[in-house]
Amino acid sequence: MSVKSPKVDGHALSRTLGLVRPHVRGQAPLLAGGALALMLEVVFRVLEPWPVKFVVDAVTRSLGADLNQSGPQASMRLLLACALATVALVGFRAIFNYLATVAFALGGSRIAVQLRQRVFRHVNKLSTEYHSNSRSGDLVQRLIADVGRLQEVAVTAGMPLLVNLFTLVAMSIVMFWLDPLLALVLIVAASVFVLLTRSSGPKITKASRKTRKAEGDLANIAQETIGAMRVVQTYGLESALEEQFSGRNSKSLKEGVQARRLAAALERSTDVLVGTATASVLLFGGYRVTQGVMTPGDLVLFLTYLKTAMKPLRDLAKYTGRIARAAASGERVADVLDLEPEITSPQDPVRLGQVVGELRFEQVTAGYGDNPPVLSNLNLVVPPGQRVAVVGPSGAGKSTLTSLLIRMMDPRGGAVRLDGVDLKALDLTELRSQVSVVLQESVLFTGSVADNIRHGDLTATDAQIRRAARLARAEEFILAMPQGYDTQVGERGSTLSGGQRQRIAIARAMLRDAPVVILDEATAGLDAENALAVREAIDQLTKGRTTFVVTHDEQTARECDRIVWIEDGGVRWDGPASGILPEGSAFTESTPEPDETQPLPVNQAVGLASTGHQVRS
Repeated sequence: MSVKSPKVDGHALSRTLGLVRPHVRGQAPLLAGGALALMLEVVFRVLEPWPVKFVVDAVTRSLGADLNQSGPQASMRLLLACALATVALVGFRAIFNYLATVAFALGGSRIAVQLRQRVFRHVNKLSTEYHSNSRSGDLVQRLIADVGRLQEVAVTAGMPLLVNLFTLVAMSIVMFWLDPLLALVLIVAASVFVLLTRSSGPKITKASRKTRKAEGDLANIAQETIGAMRVVQTYGLESALEEQFSGRNSKSLKEGVQARRLAAALERSTDVLVGTATASVLLFGGYRVTQGVMTPGDLVLFLTYLKTAMKPLRDLAKYTGRIARAAASGERVADVLDLEPEITSPQDPVRLGQVVGELRFEQVTAGYGDNPPVLSNLNLVVPPGQRVAVVGPSGAGKSTLTSLLIRMMDPRGGAVRLDGVDLKALDLTELRSQVSVVLQESVLFTGSVADNIRHGDLTATDAQIRRAARLARAEEFILAMPQGYDTQVGERGSTLSGGQRQRIAIARAMLRDAPVVILDEATAGLDAENALAVREAIDQLTKGRTTFVVTHDEQTARECDRIVWIEDGGVRWDGPASGILPEGSAFTESTPEPDETQPLPVNQAVGLASTGHQVRS
């Protein structure tokens, strides 16, 4: 299970900024260079309208107007100089805008890559209980789409907004220098826009958050359906699932339209605001020109600056929807990172050295969530190299026992020890490297057969892989494939039969060469021929290794050294595999009751002779 840590700030945008802030420091030189190019681009943007002012005033003087400012009249040299100056200013502005765009895009992409890697690493550390209860489709959506949206908005909205905010400040200063009275129009317009944004922004963010949640639901339905297509088609569930998908799709559409409607309303309100401000400047500015306070060139320059200064307001309205959606995505990613893994390595772990393989369960109580415990005060000792069959009814705690061995979960009480060391004192990676696991449904990854075997030991050579495959009785069918060891397997090994997947999984475990082996229903569901081949492979895998064999199959259990019957949270019977289990066991319906005259405690059950003993731990 994973628990939530306290949130520093619940505000979506603040949480999103807090999410990326640790990764910004590593890109500081690149982003600083982008910021410098950005400021230079703003400088040239401020200078860009001045040639227009000079031309308008010079032409006005040439036409005989009496301006309150002295200056040259229009001439071809002046006009050519102003035209060349305009080209130069626009060219330099374009260059610095390009450099700033590339710098911020590269920095944003690197930050997104690091953030996605951080989230993926964090997800891998979360407990199996979390992954059992979470929706994988939605989780993938957060990892890929939500992080991608953060990156996209940082480049397509964040950087342009930064440019425009710099521009707004620079233009405001120049406008106050030109005419403080007319500059008040900009202040009033900006104030009204802030009020509009404060009213619409939270609504857009809320609608965007609902949209992202609906899209996560869609992704989960799609992934579940595609992953279970054989079941869907076999049971004729296409129509039901299409209806379910359609309902969620319609909900996503409704929420998305709501967010876009709010954003569009803000954009149009801003357009009206900008138009009103421009009309005000035309009215009062034109009057001041007629009074001789300003020149026509000053009015043109002021109008150009007003248009440029109002662009950030237009863009902020335009990008509010994108930023709100990015904030909602960032919040979803932050929710995942807020989950703290319960199972972690200690600060100063004990080093195992050479592992012998003795396992001890001492007064172990374990369960899931707030449910009653599955195991209660269980005691069990397994000496090195012994093969133990763990049997019992479904839900008795057999798989829980094996999950404790690899710390997929920790006991609520008591301790599990390897060679006398509490597993909680060991480094997780070192502990799990000492255990090989073969599950009932062995999962293979997309890639070649050789790649899947190599997952047991990523440093293994091709010769070691082939040897493991031979020992696992897998080489014969591997070599019969079109490309042999280079044959690509489908997703989760769907192109292979169950027996073939199991033998490749056993080869993978063989390659790991771990002193402890866990087999969880490794032969269940196989036909006789495949089951025989898998048993032969298991014999090779478990020689000389401490082995837990979870099974309901009597033949598999009898091939072990010892049988431990788990039921009602404890060990009901513990004895040699050749012993006679009590009536009601996993294998017998009417076998005689065992001799209970001399019951032994479980921690003395190692080396039992021909009869087992009914035990309560």
